[in-house]
Amino acid sequence: MNDKTSQPSQQSEGLSVRDAQTSVLSRIAPVGAEEIPLQQALGRVLAEDIRANRDLPPYDISAMDGYAVKSADIVDAAAAPKLLTVIEDIRAGDMPRLALQTGQCARIMTGAPVPAGADTVVRVEDTQARPGDQVEISVPTPAATDIRVRGENMRQGDVVLAAGTEIQPGSVGVLATVKRAMVKVYRKPRVAILSSGDELEALSDPFNPDKIPDANSYTLMAQAQALGITPACLGIARDDPDELAGYLRQGLEYDVLLVSGGTSVGVHDHVRPTLEKLGVSMHFWRVRMRPGHPVAFGSSGRAFVFCLPGNPVSSMVCFEQFVLPALRRLCGHQRLFRRMIPARLTRPVKSRAGRAEFVRVTLAYDLDGGYTATPAGAQSSGDLLAMARADGLLVVPAASKGVSVGETVPVQLLEASAYQDEPGLGEEV
Repeated sequence: MNDKTSQPSQQSEGLSVRDAQTSVLSRIAPVGAEEIPLQQALGRVLAEDIRANRDLPPYDISAMDGYAVKSADIVDAAAAPKLLTVIEDIRAGDMPRLALQTGQCARIMTGAPVPAGADTVVRVEDTQARPGDQVEISVPTPAATDIRVRGENMRQGDVVLAAGTEIQPGSVGVLATVKRAMVKVYRKPRVAILSSGDELEALSDPFNPDKIPDANSYTLMAQAQALGITPACLGIARDDPDELAGYLRQGLEYDVLLVSGGTSVGVHDHVRPTLEKLGVSMHFWRVRMRPGHPVAFGSSGRAFVFCLPGNPVSSMVCFEQFVLPALRRLCGHQRLFRRMIPARLTRPVKSRAGRAEFVRVTLAYDLDGGYTATPAGAQSSGDLLAMARADGLLVVPAASKGVSVGETVPVQLLEASAYQDEPGLGEEV
């Protein structure tokens, strides 16, 4: 970063991004638990510890197709090949019938139990079958080779998946292994979305060139759906306090209400005063960021309210910084934030000091290693095309006046599957 200045924060400018995130997350906890069938558990978060109901494997088993032998019988096999007598075949699912004596072995398949008396497995590739149930072994194999011991994967009573684990395909396999047909997971929050403003045209309205299409309801809907949450779209509230109050009352019945538009301080911006009349306590109303300065957060009873700017990019960026981590915490996740990666800037980025800036960028992998970041077109807060093209958000600290070509910058990925433990925005944001 270059040309940094140090400016005192003014109360009217609002909180820093990091302080606003802290304000949100300090008030939010998972919304409760429910039991669901294992077939529906993918992507959910465990609300209980899962313990093993058996040792696995339940006995020592072979990790290879080959022969179960006494290692002492073949210790000198490299100098003088050893001829052993095969006394039985053991397949996966069989139980051995005989114990090995000196000079004996058992033909064994992968996953089959190791017979008593055997302490190692010789791979079939290292043997030669001989007439009369004989096998010749010329490779000495130390004890415990290619044997998976009892309880190697899990032991009865051990916690195999801890509460807070996001259930991935491997986790589903573990749950099936311990016979959990029903799984206790954190409940998904109920989310409502409301757009506000006389200027908006609903998707179902007749085309009107003097209106602005309501894109925000649908971008916010999609951002929530990408987290596995199906929100309710309440529609468009006009700039009338009574009509707005009716919609807001409906939205406050949900766990989370996202209100888009009407969050500024103009005479026709009724969201804040109407929320306060409905008993919503506002915890902040402005954040030192661009785009998204007039973002707000409040709560009432068990409902949390995010007031997002009307400009569509501002609304989406604020969702990424505040709503997304809040929804993931409500779902019980431990990793709340998008992953950050370093990338080298290919074009200069100018910025006005005083607010952290989130620049839409595309990413490319550099053959020399690492990624490069290129601004994705116009950075207007109303230009959804740049957001649609972007792979991530380049983070410019509030004290910076810009970034030069070639500098390494932090980029917040816009991927549905990439998260990390901490925001990673830096202490200056």
